[in-house]
Amino acid sequence: MLNAKDLELLAAKGISGEQIEEQLACFVKGFPYLGIAASASVEKGIMVIPQEQQATYMEAWDAYLAKNKKILKFVPASGAASRMFKNLFEFLSADYNEPQNAFEKKFFDEIQKFAFYEALNNKCIENESKDIPTLVNNGEYKAVVANLLETKGLNYGQLPKGLLLFHSYANASRTAMEEHLAEGAMYAKNNAGDVNIHFTVSPEHKPLFEQLVANKVAEYEEKFSVKYDLSFSVQKPSTDTIAANMENGPFRDKNDNLLFRPGGHGALIENLNDIEADVVFVKNIDNVVPDSFKCSTVIFKKVIAGVLVSLQERIFNYLELIDSGKYTHEQVEEMIHFLQEDLCIKNPDTKLLEDAELILYIKNKLNRPLRVCGMVKNVGEPGGGPFLAINPDGTISLQILESSQIDLKDPEKKAMFEKGTHLNPVDLVCALKNYKGEKFNLPEYVDKNTGFISYKSKDGRELKALELPGLWNGAMSDWNTIFVEVPIETFNPVKTVNDLLRTEHQ
Repeated sequence: MLNAKDLELLAAKGISGEQIEEQLACFVKGFPYLGIAASASVEKGIMVIPQEQQATYMEAWDAYLAKNKKILKFVPASGAASRMFKNLFEFLSADYNEPQNAFEKKFFDEIQKFAFYEALNNKCIENESKDIPTLVNNGEYKAVVANLLETKGLNYGQLPKGLLLFHSYANASRTAMEEHLAEGAMYAKNNAGDVNIHFTVSPEHKPLFEQLVANKVAEYEEKFSVKYDLSFSVQKPSTDTIAANMENGPFRDKNDNLLFRPGGHGALIENLNDIEADVVFVKNIDNVVPDSFKCSTVIFKKVIAGVLVSLQERIFNYLELIDSGKYTHEQVEEMIHFLQEDLCIKNPDTKLLEDAELILYIKNKLNRPLRVCGMVKNVGEPGGGPFLAINPDGTISLQILESSQIDLKDPEKKAMFEKGTHLNPVDLVCALKNYKGEKFNLPEYVDKNTGFISYKSKDGRELKALELPGLWNGAMSDWNTIFVEVPIETFNPVKTVNDLLRTEHQ
């Protein structure tokens, strides 16, 4: 099946023949739906922290920062912003020349509110010899959009979101990446004033990110009295997945080469695994707001980090107690209660285990990566979010699931899904080391049965694409997980360019 040229390509990517066979087998057998016991809610599985308790967790986080542990902010920032401008690309190719629908009209009616307005206006003057108001008055709307999206102008249609101007300030405008620099200084700075931020970027955009850092980092270090350590990585070629034809064999392009595709954001578990840090915040590149709206974000970042380190301390104490062998029956019962009530891990067979088996079970469940995930109330249509899922070993634990992982043809599962009260805003804080100070090997905690198959095309031919288990879904399936309700105002993603016109981005 694989020829000499194929083997050469696999070697260059760092992919084994066994991995290819494993991936092709996934196309044949597909992926099983995950069993769910319930949708997580404030009654079952989601912590709500009263205002009077928030200070306690914030103080716990400040105390942890004082230990000068390595804290890092991990920001997935690869991929072009082309989907953000989907509506404007459609306008460019439309058979009409003036705004017709509500989206197009809003974009032009409020164009001066965008942080990139001045830069776009300058490009229009440079390329069209007219400013934006003149072009609009002349009905040359498409010239404005072309200067925004195409290479002759700002090239926003091909740039990543992190490099786009998101917010206006009195004397300048900030990119999404710069907002993450500001955020990091507000909740991830240790007592020495160090702020570590890591961006995962695409190879073609890495030099542009590095240039922005070179131009801007000194300004933010002075503004926030910090020292940044900024790093970048790209998705590893070894995490690419083979494409399959409709008969589930390897897809070959018109030159008879095997076709590989990026494995999705789940591939970033490898990048996260390479990080040397005690605690890592994970947040998407586009979920940022100007400084005037950051207060709630900063408070709840500290709160969920405080929950994390408080729970970690208890877990470490229990594991050290187990290692000592000097535990009482009451302490074992306390640990079981902690697993069931605090970590929401249910095991119907616990009562059947002998004493030695029970201790091994407790140690196995406690000694794994830990994450606390902020969850926002679902105020729109139901979507992926927090569930009590049934694991392969028969235990029940908290998981973040997407709709594709749930059998919505099953009326019972569909009802659970539709009753979901909360959404996953990708607001995570993670503990990556064990009680002995050693790094966990994160790929060991991935549930490989939680991938996803999608249908694409290449050169006019249909193909099947394989996505790896998602970073905060199956890639973290075997972590210990805690859900904490966070305010909806901490969730302000920019999915379309007009989202930048919302109050929270002005």
